[in-house]
Amino acid sequence: MIIVGCDFHPAWQQVAIFDASTGEVAERKLVHGDGEAERFYRSLPVPALIGVEACGNSQWFLELLEGLGHEVWVGDAAQIRASYVGLIPREYSSGGKQHLGSISKQGNGFLRMLLVEAAQSACRYDEGLRKQYLQRCHRKPKGVAKVAAARKLAIRLYWMLRTQTAYPEIVRIESSPRVPLVGAS
Repeated sequence: MIIVGCDFHPAWQQVAIFDASTGEVAERKLVHGDGEAERFYRSLPVPALIGVEACGNSQWFLELLEGLGHEVWVGDAAQIRASYVGLIPREYSSGGKQHLGSISKQGNGFLRMLLVEAAQSACRYDEGLRKQYLQRCHRKPKGVAKVAAARKLAIRLYWMLRTQTAYPEIVRIESSPRVPLVGAS
């Protein structure tokens, strides 16, 4: 059986594909406009298990998957994304424009508080994080800058765990446009 995890966006989607029979894992970016996403799902053996986040603009996609005979699992976007700790801004998107609001505050409040505290310490020792924090302080309220630093720290911690890489190496990779965090497949 093929299992696909889909991070759906209006114009494209990032998918992780797991073939349970061979153990192979792959990642791909699929564009909607040129039909690449539809061709990909039509090529999968039926039934494949497709996990996707619930969002308003994905209804056509869910109908396509069900029409092809795939088993579709729809989850709450707040639980599927990195917003487990509530540091992701609310998004209001319409007509191709993206508007970001305040943080969602869903998830574990204690963990969110610990990440904000840890980010304040990290800003003292990490030159790049401190620079971004100070730049944000000039444009936004200090609380917004702290939460942005906490979100960045949470993303770095995630990549440290996923790739088993030390913090300085994650910072170096993140700042280099030529070094991908994940191998292309």
